[in-house]
Amino acid sequence: MRVNHLAGAIGLFLVLAAPAAAKDKAPPPAPQAYKDLVACKAIADPAARLACFDAQVGKLEQATAAGEVVVTDRAAVRETRKGLFGFKLPSLGLFGGGDDDKDEIKEILGTVASARAFGYGTWRITLEDGSVWEQTDSERLVFDPRKGDKVRIYKAALGTYRMNVDGQRAIRVRRVE
Repeated sequence: MRVNHLAGAIGLFLVLAAPAAAKDKAPPPAPQAYKDLVACKAIADPAARLACFDAQVGKLEQATAAGEVVVTDRAAVRETRKGLFGFKLPSLGLFGGGDDDKDEIKEILGTVASARAFGYGTWRITLEDGSVWEQTDSERLVFDPRKGDKVRIYKAALGTYRMNVDGQRAIRVRRVE
């Protein structure tokens, strides 16, 4: 009896501490080429400031061309997140913050490219975007998934994912490719 209370207390602590830890994460440091460019703003003499900007923009352009610095916008980050939806990736701070991030992808919509049964009544479904999902529960679908069926995949409890195939009851899935 005592062990159950201790385990429950530890679990509650971890659940409550996780959001606080996510908020304390600092964004990745800015690249030196960017910092040098921003430092040019502090120069008072207009000619010297312009010369500094010209020099630093050239260095930033070279770093970008060499692949040392990547410049992107929020829309490109969102598309990348959609493409990685369902994979467990290390947190590198490249795609924004934690659960309170307004750009977090919570669900995706797609179309079945192919589906095949494997095991006893479970499915391996490939979407048109190339992602491959496997059913992890024993829930039976009323209608077999077919090419062209619309799917909705969304985050469920404890880091799992659920998929609705053509409006049917959701099945638990995991992304494998």
